[in-house]
Amino acid sequence: MPTKTEVKSNTITLRGSSQIVAEFFEYSINTILYQRGIYEPELFHTVTKYKLKLMITKDKGLVDYLKNLNGVRTECMQTEWLEKGMVQKLVLIIASVDTEETLERWVFDVQKDEKTEKEGKTGKKSEKKIMQEIQAVVRQITSSVTMLPLLEEPCEL
Repeated sequence: MPTKTEVKSNTITLRGSSQIVAEFFEYSINTILYQRGIYEPELFHTVTKYKLKLMITKDKGLVDYLKNLNGVRTECMQTEWLEKGMVQKLVLIIASVDTEETLERWVFDVQKDEKTEKEGKTGKKSEKKIMQEIQAVVRQITSSVTMLPLLEEPCEL
């Protein structure tokens, strides 16, 4: 009798401007897809971002898919939705191609600075501080991957 696979969940908290957070989502999703082996390594190339070497897809089909999830131009909508406070979480699901069972769930929590928002001010955070926080999250993704079991079946997001 088959047993239900435990779904691995990783929660990551993000703070920063909507444009920075939206851009960060793109790099984070690519990092997870590469690190977890969801797509062939040949579909990725190295870029330097946030003073880190990151893998990002060079496959036009995958780029288009990621930019148009559910028929929505995600880079525009993410920024707009983030600015309006409509996004509290971004969830990346990795599922089995054969069974459609969820194997991993990557959760990115988005937190607004309520105090700054109530006062009608724009938050001021140094570029260095933002960079350090992003680097820490990318390192958290990478270290989480090392603790997860290998995905030995075809997967999709």
